[in-house]
Amino acid sequence: MGRVTVRRSVVKLSPNGRQRRSDVLAAEEPLELRVDGKSLAVTMRTPGHDVELAHGFLLTEGVIGDKEDVSTARYCDGVDDSGRNTYNVLDLALAPGVPPPDSGVERNFYTTSSCGVCGKAALDAVRLKTRHSPAGDPTTVSPTVLTSLPDTLREAQRVFDSTGGLHAAGLFWADGTMLVGREDVGRHNAVDKVMGWALLNDHIPLAGTVLMVSGRASFELVQKAAMAGVPMLAAVSAPSSLAVELADESGMTLIGFLRGDSMNVYTGIERLDDHAE
Repeated sequence: MGRVTVRRSVVKLSPNGRQRRSDVLAAEEPLELRVDGKSLAVTMRTPGHDVELAHGFLLTEGVIGDKEDVSTARYCDGVDDSGRNTYNVLDLALAPGVPPPDSGVERNFYTTSSCGVCGKAALDAVRLKTRHSPAGDPTTVSPTVLTSLPDTLREAQRVFDSTGGLHAAGLFWADGTMLVGREDVGRHNAVDKVMGWALLNDHIPLAGTVLMVSGRASFELVQKAAMAGVPMLAAVSAPSSLAVELADESGMTLIGFLRGDSMNVYTGIERLDDHAE
């Protein structure tokens, strides 16, 4: 498998002068995802949990809705200049009867497209494709529990401790118990790894959960959470306007600026209960 971290020589400048030292960097390598032998997408990721990443990606982009929709997942042969297998091409075979991705579907993959899909079209596409809507989920969470999540997620970031260069996503029950945490150089990949874990462990739809992310709450992250049926998404930074609009339409609680003992609740305030256990 690929390395999670890489050591590089750097020159540190400080008031004490220059010092050459070894630094630990978060590894970043391309992963090509293929479906039934056909290239579907390439994402830059931190190696590790690639099968989860692939399953989460296909789930949150509406290609599959259950782990049984994928019959096999295997790395394709590929070597670098030294003859080492790169493990950077993963091919997933869909189960019989599962329709292949739509023609030109890569244009609809919001994780890889930066333009070409207007806000309304994106909202309509998600609304049509969602199989596991969070709307109507009666989950309530105490604000006290929510304020504990950033620290819990941070404690689970083992690679971040050595590199300082990774995003994180964590999945929690409403009482604050952590189900899983994942790190990646890409915030979308971290979420896909979490969603893939949930899919492979029979937790989809993710009723009764909170998805916590270390950065901002973008439209793409709300979309991924909605596709998996997550009723509450919390972020330490700001949401975008389209993220708030999608969360509102999806019936999701969206929280931003979750820091210390305060937060902003943009949608779904009814799920916050001062008396929830």
